[in-house]
This record gives sequence, structure tokens and C-alpha cells, in this order.
Amino acid sequence: MDFDIIFGNAARAGLGPQAAIFALAAIGLNLHFGYAGLLNFGQVGFMMLGAYGTAIVVATWGGSLWLGIPFGLGLCVAFALALGIPTLRLRSDYFAITTIAAAEILRLLIRSSPATDITGGPFGLQAIANSFFDLNFLPDGRFGWGTFSYSSNQLWVMIVAWILVVLCSALVLALIRSPWGRVVRAIREDEDAVLSLGKNTVAYKLQALVIGGVIGGLAGVIDALQQSGVGSENFEPQVTFFAWAALILGGLATTVGPVVGAVLFWFLREGVESFIRELSEQGWLPNALADFLDGAEGAISIVLMGIGLVALMALRPQGIFGRRRSLHLGT
Repeated sequence: MDFDIIFGNAARAGLGPQAAIFALAAIGLNLHFGYAGLLNFGQVGFMMLGAYGTAIVVATWGGSLWLGIPFGLGLCVAFALALGIPTLRLRSDYFAITTIAAAEILRLLIRSSPATDITGGPFGLQAIANSFFDLNFLPDGRFGWGTFSYSSNQLWVMIVAWILVVLCSALVLALIRSPWGRVVRAIREDEDAVLSLGKNTVAYKLQALVIGGVIGGLAGVIDALQQSGVGSENFEPQVTFFAWAALILGGLATTVGPVVGAVLFWFLREGVESFIRELSEQGWLPNALADFLDGAEGAISIVLMGIGLVALMALRPQGIFGRRRSLHLGT
């Protein structure tokens, strides 16, 4: 059993661009639910708009990437307003249903045949990140050792993505420590009490939905840049729940929880997949079981991660860094 390969693959995934992308998505969810009490199951919709908005400007309209990114984030703002204005007065469970439905409707519209001329339909859009990689100051080659290594472009995406993670974490921390943040947290704890003080709670929740959605949109932008393209298959509903898993693992209403949770989620997921592959390649599994697991490492890792999250919720439901009071959600 080559544990160097297993650990190297796991570490590369835990520190790589994908972990940073899900850290950004989880930071947005943390602002939504951890601080504002908005049970958003449609974060992937914001990621999709950030990615597709950027790609459409570049690939479809022939514009600049640096115009595409603000356009994509602007779409996230519009989506948050269109979603939030009519639904933020709903109870939390109804709001959750609305958000997951809205994100899936958006995905189906983007991949539909009538939208092909703009979004590429089921084929997506490609070659959008040339301007981004032109800024890469790193020399060609690979950096790291063994399986724990990145290409020049991967490392460049990773540097930019983790810088954004730090900046967004700092932004959320500053907001939550401000008078605005104190009102938002009070709304989560007891909205009726905040209403009695004359505060417009819907406006505050809408602002939180917009800010967290834009952070989710940034995650989508980085995802589009690292792949130099977009495709609707990358924005299925489970993406939101992977971000939720990262948030729950790290802990709600904490600054480092979403980041550490995303790192651990991808470290453990890739570690399990590599472990299963190594067992099969080294002949430690019966042939029938090895044939059954062949190509199913991803599904097995998700099942095991699910079991682990169930155990975590039973033993420490607040996550690694969270507090139990963060789990309370008024209806």
C-alpha cells in the first residue's frame, strides 16, 4: 500500500482550486444561514450565474474577461433580488424549497436548446480564460513533489482563489462585527424582537442574500477560469450540498469554519478514493469486489462522507469550530 500516493492525492485536493471554490461557496452560505438564518439550498444558482455571466461576455459576445466578471456578479445580484423580494417572508423550510427549485430551473433554462446561441446549451462555452492566464507570472512546469504537485496554471488559479477566500472571509468578519452584522444576527435569533425595534428585517435579509450570493458567484467565476469554460453538468444540485457539507463540517457562524470544512471535505473525499484505488491496484480486494468498485470510487467516497457527517451531527452537531446555539433557527 503506497500511502505517499494516497496522502499526496488527498493533500493536493484539500489545498487545490476545487477546495478554494467550495470554500467561497460555503462562506456565502455561512453568511446566509450561519448569520442571517436564510436556509438557502440554491447556492449553486449563484455559482452558475457567476460562471455563465463571465463566459457569455467572453465567448458569446467577444468581450473582455474583465467586463465579464462584473457582469456575472451583477447577474448574481439580480438573481438574489428576484429570488428574495417575493420569498423572504416565507418560513425557512418554504424558502429552502424555493431556492433549490429556482437554481434547478435556472440550470435547465441555461442548457435548453433555445439558449444554445447564448449559453452553448448542453455543450457549454469554452476558451474564456486566456486573459486570466496571461497574467500568470509563474514559470512553466510543475510545482511540488510526487502526486502532491500542481502545474503552473493550476497553481496560479489556486493562488488567486485562496486570496479571494481570505478577502471574502475578512469581509464577512468585518460585516458581522459591524452594526449591520449585529442586526442580522439578531434577526436570526429572534426576528419578532428586531421588528419590534422598528428594523426592516426583510431588507436586512435581502442584503445578506445579495452579499452571500455574490461570494457564491465568485466561486463560479473561479470554477470557470480553472476549466477555461463552463458546462451545465458542473452545476447540478449536489454542488450546493457539497458546500453545505463543508460548512457543517467546519461549523456555522464562524470565520474559519467554511474554509477548514472545505479543505477537510476534499482531503477526505480524495483520500478515500485514492485508498480504494490503491486497494484494488495492489490486489488486496477479492476480484468480484474489485470489479464492483472499479470506477465507483467517487460514489463510495460520497457514501462514506455521508456516514461520517451523520456521525458528526450525532456527536458534535455544531461542527469543528461552531457553537450549539448556532444551530437554532426560528420559523
